[in-house]
Amino acid sequence: MSQRDDATVPDDEPRPEHTRPEGVSDATIEALGKYSEALEVIEDARGSLYRFHRLTGKADLTISEAVEMFRKAGHDEIADRIDREIIGRNVLEGRWTFQLVEEYDDTYYAAVKASERDARDELVDGRRHVYESEMKERNRTRGLRHHEARPHDGSEQG
Repeated sequence: MSQRDDATVPDDEPRPEHTRPEGVSDATIEALGKYSEALEVIEDARGSLYRFHRLTGKADLTISEAVEMFRKAGHDEIADRIDREIIGRNVLEGRWTFQLVEEYDDTYYAAVKASERDARDELVDGRRHVYESEMKERNRTRGLRHHEARPHDGSEQG
């Protein structure tokens, strides 16, 4: 939003992209809010999956270091067994963790993200977090510092 457009918004009101379009019902806003909430949980799950991917990879590299330490300590048989049976092993049938991440992203995450965006595009002109913005308006104390509708320092991007 340009500076000129920004000047048309009252100083202590939400930005237009966080307001309900004309004629949209409470039930629609609540449903979109619930779908947004679900997407946030999926984002969290996705982050956990990426964390699992990184931790498993780090563990595999650390096991490789242990194998070298076993060799230096004269335990070649143990080192060989770990190297053969553990290093490079699939975490699930036929899959390393990068394959789990890719499959989750392509099969589930992308579909939910697109579906949530499509619902917003169709119902509220693509506006995000309208439910949360309305909740903020209900809960904040107008005129009290740190209860403003939006930043006034120019840091907010339109």
